[in-house]
Amino acid sequence: MKPHIFLAIPLIVLAANLASAAEPDQLDEPLKPFAALIGKTWKGEFKNSTPEKPLFDVMRWERALNGKAIRSLHSVNDGVYGGETLILWDANRKTLAYWYFTTAGFRTEGTMRQEDDHWVAHEIVVGAAGGTTEVKSTMKMLPDGRLLVKTEHLKDGKWAPGREMYYKETPEAKVIFK
Repeated sequence: MKPHIFLAIPLIVLAANLASAAEPDQLDEPLKPFAALIGKTWKGEFKNSTPEKPLFDVMRWERALNGKAIRSLHSVNDGVYGGETLILWDANRKTLAYWYFTTAGFRTEGTMRQEDDHWVAHEIVVGAAGGTTEVKSTMKMLPDGRLLVKTEHLKDGKWAPGREMYYKETPEAKVIFK
């Protein structure tokens, strides 16, 4: 079974009080809280990962569309599964909106907001994603520089815990698609 990672992540990624990274002025104002992620690659291991059977996710954050959007790419185990997210400000709805496209053939559409020191996202699944129809997630930058991502999934009308993963900045890691 392919591990399904809903990049709600991407989604949610920073607290506004994070130190700004290089070139924060090159992002539209609503996207500036993400500046500390731009140009960086992060790697996290799943809880059930073992040395014999490693299971990891690599994600990279980039400035896109002349700073009007943020692009986040990720891949699990060098391309077994992956996706791409575009995040931008939706002026009509006055919210951050995102679209996540996957190698598994489904996509999600969501919105996110900042709450205190973390981001909260909610997305609707479009297409066949193993019965999952919605995903909620949170993302928080921890004091030690790691990112904590937690998800929960709506499947068969019931919310269930998804994953909890800690990501470390890992410049040598690569997002790989097959």
